[in-house]
Amino acid sequence: MSNDGVNKGRRRFLVGATSVVGAVGAVGVAVPFVASWNPSAKARAAGAPVKADISKLAPGQQMTVEWRGKPVWIVYRTPEMLERLEQINDLLADPNSAVPQQPDYITGVARAIKPEYAVMIGICTHLGCSPTYRPEVGAADLGADWPGGFFCPCHGSRFDLSGRVYKSVPAPTNLEIPPHNYESDKVIVIGVDKETA
Repeated sequence: MSNDGVNKGRRRFLVGATSVVGAVGAVGVAVPFVASWNPSAKARAAGAPVKADISKLAPGQQMTVEWRGKPVWIVYRTPEMLERLEQINDLLADPNSAVPQQPDYITGVARAIKPEYAVMIGICTHLGCSPTYRPEVGAADLGADWPGGFFCPCHGSRFDLSGRVYKSVPAPTNLEIPPHNYESDKVIVIGVDKETA
């Protein structure tokens, strides 16, 4: 049998074209499959853990991430900010966090695993508004005795830099601290308790 009538160039082209189409098809199937490993928006809203990279957060700054459809604030507190926390206990409604608004492993005035990083849900415990971060001491509109913290402009609730509520404001309790842990020095995982990490 003779191969004289076979066009070898055409055969190579057809084999190559079929291989390319097959490879594109395989990638087309693999991409959605691999993407399905990431939690969906519905799963994240239901409580899937969220990672926050704090490597670029400068002292005194705040960043916000979303967990369960809520804003979670992370504040990199300076030594001066931490020192002021100790000085305002008499102004606070629940300075020792007697009302459980945080996991059991969160204790002390810093209400944090690492004192320099405050992690809290940014929703006022009065009517669910979102307070603003007001770290400046003696802010003109908040009074000369303002030590820095969070102010809810909707109804006037005030919280310190640990999320502890002031006396005589509409908010009844401290801001909530979500379960969280540190995956590394610069990555916080929100939604997973320290003990179970």
